[in-house]
Amino acid sequence: MNKVFGNLPKNELTSILLTFRKTFIIVALFSYVINMLMLAPAIYMLQIYDRVLSSRNMETLLMVTIMVVFMYIVLASLEWVRSSILIRAGNRMDEMMSSRTFTASFANALNIGSGNASQSFNDLVSVRQFFTGNGLFAFFDAPWAPIYIIVIFMLHPALGILAVISGLLIIFLTFLTEILSKKVLSEANQHHRKATTFAGANFRNAEVIEAMGMLDGVKRYWMPRHLKFMSLQTTASERAAVISSITKFIRISSQSLVYAVGAYYVIKLEMTAGAMIAGSILMSRALAPIEMIMGTWKQFIAARESYAKLGQLFMQYPEHKEKMSLPRPKGRVKLDGLYASPPNSKQFILKNVSFVTEPGDMVAVIGPSGSGKSTLSRILVGVWNPALGSISLDSAELYKWNKKDLGTYIGYLPQDVELLDGTIAENIARFEEYTSESVIRAAMLAGVHEMILATPEGYDTFIGEGGVVLSGGQRQRIALARAIYGDPVLLVLDEPNSNLDDAGEKHLLESLVKLKSMGKTIFVVTHKTSVLSVVDKIAMLKEGVLHLYGGRNEVLQALQKNTQPQPAAVPQPPQAAPVSKPAGPVRNDIKPSQPAGAVTIRSGGSNEL
Repeated sequence: MNKVFGNLPKNELTSILLTFRKTFIIVALFSYVINMLMLAPAIYMLQIYDRVLSSRNMETLLMVTIMVVFMYIVLASLEWVRSSILIRAGNRMDEMMSSRTFTASFANALNIGSGNASQSFNDLVSVRQFFTGNGLFAFFDAPWAPIYIIVIFMLHPALGILAVISGLLIIFLTFLTEILSKKVLSEANQHHRKATTFAGANFRNAEVIEAMGMLDGVKRYWMPRHLKFMSLQTTASERAAVISSITKFIRISSQSLVYAVGAYYVIKLEMTAGAMIAGSILMSRALAPIEMIMGTWKQFIAARESYAKLGQLFMQYPEHKEKMSLPRPKGRVKLDGLYASPPNSKQFILKNVSFVTEPGDMVAVIGPSGSGKSTLSRILVGVWNPALGSISLDSAELYKWNKKDLGTYIGYLPQDVELLDGTIAENIARFEEYTSESVIRAAMLAGVHEMILATPEGYDTFIGEGGVVLSGGQRQRIALARAIYGDPVLLVLDEPNSNLDDAGEKHLLESLVKLKSMGKTIFVVTHKTSVLSVVDKIAMLKEGVLHLYGGRNEVLQALQKNTQPQPAAVPQPPQAAPVSKPAGPVRNDIKPSQPAGAVTIRSGGSNEL
């Protein structure tokens, strides 16, 4: 496969494509027979001019006509079978690669943000279409061009020399197209992706842009990116147009010169008129694959770039091996010297955080904005991995758990609630197979059963992408039911009451009390003091450092006294091998900085922290 795509590194994608080696060999054999049959028109014309017209034999005319029509039928049938084989191969290729592409794209979006998440699927389509379309046929047919030229030499050396010169000129122009357009097209595609990503991000915030009259300003930011893309694409297209015109001139001229050279040698009685006509037909066949390659060159370049990007994506996010399932956890959570930073960042948000919660504990995580509360939530559910230190669920670190199993043991309500495109029941059931009883049980535990029944179709109400027909509070309460679904042992709720009214907050507190009585380990990130009435412990974060952790009354007393113990000095981790578990996903390429000294805690009011 690398023979087609150059010296690209062998990767998982290449291995997948190599499984179709037998299919490509079969297609090559079909191409062999097809190209042999492509000689039929030239042979037919040779027989017509040199035998039929000279002998005036009608039987010979009938026989050669029947034979050539039969060959054309076989040719058309083989073309159809060859295309069908590649179409089916493309479907199998999609089955093998689409799931892997989806998983790797998801991991990439989780690691660096969504960006233009659909680009990977566009890359997959580009690669599949090349391997199942005319682009690949051109490469299968191209080796036959020398054979046709050899046959032309057999008709007359002068015609063969003309064919060689024409072919070499077209090949030269093809490579010239690559040299002149590759860099420009690559840069144009980059600007196009930036412009598309920028536009998509702004369209998702259309209401804000419209309400505050930001459209002209946003458009001013988008236009330079778009105009740069158009400028580069225009440059590449103009260069390609010039070369295409020259190529067309060479092709037309070579066709006419065949007749001129042929007529010259027919007059000199060195070849027949039939050979002249046959030479013209063979010249057309010899140049056709080369012209086809040039015509599909952009598709080939796009497929090659997409192939490289997919291969890099697959290597960056290899397929995870299924881990052995561990027993259902009880809910004990332990953080030991944990440092955390966003993916691809070396700046710590959490620094040397250590604490232990027992099964059935309900912990309120409080602190000012930017203190690391949401980061702690992501660490607790395994969305982010610790940079240093460890987090364990029961006696096993999170990375040692089977990811699918771990997801069933964890319920997560993020700060920014997103519901997926489906019904309310499907969203609550996490898009798994479900029973009505299990969905209703989760909804009743979350206190949203009556609210759901008030929607037009109840649990079958189709909420659309992002839950657009629901208010912010309704989305948040349904997301709480989704977190509770499946009887998880660990619940992490990030600002679960940020969009709730008084009635919704009352239902939330009742739900938390019920879940606590069921022995769930619960972390609630909050700014509101109302939640503190039902928790057992409080964790106070300040600038990424755990300043207070303990029983609720103990921490509240410390807050009321407006005092805080000096935090322990954050130890500087060793310069080499700070973590001794090379098999885990711990990042050891970054080092923590010393935190700030003690900070005075101040109460933010009667109802907020």
